[in-house]
Amino acid sequence: MPVSPFSFAPALWLAAANLAGLALMGWDKRCARRGRRRIPEKALFLAALLGGAAGCWAGMYLFRHKTRHWYFAVGMPLILACQIALAVWLCR
Repeated sequence: MPVSPFSFAPALWLAAANLAGLALMGWDKRCARRGRRRIPEKALFLAALLGGAAGCWAGMYLFRHKTRHWYFAVGMPLILACQIALAVWLCR
């Protein structure tokens, strides 16, 4: 049975969104250390909401960034849990 090229689109989107979320966390940490202009927290949450929650959450702990902010420590895993629940519901 032939596979449609569009069947890989969600996986590619999630991979790109998670890499972007991880990169944004790393870049923001770098800017914080150097005293440069920071990435707005809204942008970090938007990256998570667009499918990059796992990457943002991994970046938080990989770069030790934003882990003391309760809204990140609770919000990122909550967004990830909602995304997993949505994926399970859609794949049923």
